[in-house]
Amino acid sequence: MTALVREPIETHRQDDDPRQRARGRPRDEVARKRILEAALELVEELGFAAITTDAIAERAGASKATIYRWWPNKAAVLIEALREAVAQETPFPDTGSLREDVRIQLRDFIKLLTGRRGRLFKALVAAAQNDLELAATFRAVWMAPRRAVAKAGLERHRGRELKKDADLDLIMDALYGPLYFRLLAGHRSLTEKLADELADTVLEGIRKR
Repeated sequence: MTALVREPIETHRQDDDPRQRARGRPRDEVARKRILEAALELVEELGFAAITTDAIAERAGASKATIYRWWPNKAAVLIEALREAVAQETPFPDTGSLREDVRIQLRDFIKLLTGRRGRLFKALVAAAQNDLELAATFRAVWMAPRRAVAKAGLERHRGRELKKDADLDLIMDALYGPLYFRLLAGHRSLTEKLADELADTVLEGIRKR
């Protein structure tokens, strides 16, 4: 039976999380989830540019002070909301086969990127290009956890289908880079066929022989 490795969803402590700017009470999990859900609902209804922290607070039944105590800006709220939604929709599988694990994961990720979550992702990436603080938040809240899950999935195959000295970071760049490029450039479609081709092409060059 196929096992799934899901990204853990945790409430981080304020003293070890770079996202936490203000000092004060730890985040309440119920309120946190309500704020994240409100942010996703609003961005799907209005689009990223039209969302305000006031609107998120009103929809969630929370105060702006609470939001700013836990996140530096609306983009940070949306990045965390997107990451948690994606973690549930695109777990890294464990089928026992490297190709199948990668193929399934890439297909699931493509399905997500071509839906409404993909539009939010593009908006956040675009906004981060001119905002160094947002870019750092994006790397910490989105990229680092996502890469950690993928790396753990690939690590299972080290010494089996992958060489013991395989560069997993480079493999991840080769697998996911084309997906992000096509999403942002829009020059070619993101398809299930692409997922299969990437799995075959990239893995062919790095498999243990």
